[in-house]
Amino acid sequence: MLGVTPTSFLQNSEEGVVRMIDREAKTDVILIGAGIMSATLGTLLKELVPEWEITVFEKLANVGEESSNEWNNAGTGHAALCELNYTVEKSDGSVDINKAIKIYEQFQVSMQFWSYLVNSRQILNPQDFIMPLPHMSLVQGEQDVTFLRNRFKALSNNPLFQEMKYSDEPEQLMEWIPLIMQDRVSNEPIAATKMDSGTDINFGALTRMLFDHLKSKSVIINHKHNVKDIKRTSDGLWELKVQKLDSGIVERHTAKFVFIGSGGGSLHLLQKTGIPEGKHIGGFPVSGIFMVCNNPEVIAQHHAKVYGKAKVGAPPMSIPHLDTRYINNKKSLLFGPFAGFSPKFLKNGSIFDLVTSVKPNNVLTMLAAGVKEMSLTKYLIKQVMLSKEERMEELREFIPNAKSEDWDFVVAGQRVQVIKDTETGGKGTLQFGTEVITSADGSIAALLGASPGASTAVYVMLEVIKKCFPQYIKEWELKIKEMIPSYGMSLMENPELLHEIHTSTSQTLGLIEKEKEPVFS
Repeated sequence: MLGVTPTSFLQNSEEGVVRMIDREAKTDVILIGAGIMSATLGTLLKELVPEWEITVFEKLANVGEESSNEWNNAGTGHAALCELNYTVEKSDGSVDINKAIKIYEQFQVSMQFWSYLVNSRQILNPQDFIMPLPHMSLVQGEQDVTFLRNRFKALSNNPLFQEMKYSDEPEQLMEWIPLIMQDRVSNEPIAATKMDSGTDINFGALTRMLFDHLKSKSVIINHKHNVKDIKRTSDGLWELKVQKLDSGIVERHTAKFVFIGSGGGSLHLLQKTGIPEGKHIGGFPVSGIFMVCNNPEVIAQHHAKVYGKAKVGAPPMSIPHLDTRYINNKKSLLFGPFAGFSPKFLKNGSIFDLVTSVKPNNVLTMLAAGVKEMSLTKYLIKQVMLSKEERMEELREFIPNAKSEDWDFVVAGQRVQVIKDTETGGKGTLQFGTEVITSADGSIAALLGASPGASTAVYVMLEVIKKCFPQYIKEWELKIKEMIPSYGMSLMENPELLHEIHTSTSQTLGLIEKEKEPVFS
């Protein structure tokens, strides 16, 4: 229940007595950060418990402006159809596909929930955020071709990936990817796999749609509000000090449950909570640059997301890919990413973010990571120093006849990779996935990390709900199954359900044409 208590005292600050705490507000749920994760969690909770009051705080002027923005991520719709780092080659030459299976199933949870929202007309015009687009993997050289062939055999024998196609025939590849094959003179073996059921997703547009929907459900979304501190109150609630950036006024807001979904900003806020689960965790920021084609004739020649293999010494997030994108209903073509380094944790962050994230409880973890990741540091320095022509040479490995004048640059979003101590990796191990940290009592949760991130947002937020509200799960299960028919089941182990759900979601989201009703005379 929301209550507002007026107050009239001043708060001292470094600049003097200038900020006034003019009220105290209580609510059920506070979401920090107006990105795809908060949008997804808010939408799920409003479906499960419409009467709960939800307040959102966003530092920027609009929703979905950081990692969720369409220009700040690849929009792949990660389903492990083309990302080679999700399938690991073992010492005997076989390929471990367990991570690919896991991510595919998680992405299908998102697809089902989006389909539910479209069917119930809670969001409209799915073509504004999702489009059908083939996903492909492309490799060169005998060793990598052998790996891709083995990967194809392992995946195509699984019900989730049985529609995958493989070819090492130049004629077939010319049909699939003419822009990449045209004028290619190398005698190296080349091969590709192709899944026609892939997607391109505009997560910025989807985030805006979800928040528009939440507004209609009386969710309060506060823009230009910066959360300065989070602490536990004596009665078990969480109190946030929130500064209005336009006026400098600081308010106190309390809630029973808080979700920290502010991308790279989550680590600092998690540290402020003081929960034991947030200790011994650090973050390493990585920025990215994409090349964007400005020539419509070149853009028209390519229609796929084509992922290559990371070079030796390169981190998984730097896997090169040539992506068709649909942004604002306009077809675009991007290549990258070229990794870079910035001490900022957010694109709109502070140059002191990295330094101020080092605390007494994580300094040894951070130092250990620094020693372990010297090769990554060298790689990032090398990437930062690349000239445009050097970047063009990397692009020409994909498009042999690429012309410099046809390509511009766009700076992508910041990613903060989690650093923590693990049993397998030891102290200061760099993580490349998405991490959810929750307090022991489930009253607060924070999302850290990066890819596959947005694509698996619904699955990840359901996990947050299960961890933080276990007492309600049995009561909510029927509604969850209405939204996600496969909830609690494995699609891989239920091929008929897989086919039914894939067909249904694809039709609802406009990825395949709906079957026409028979006409009877």
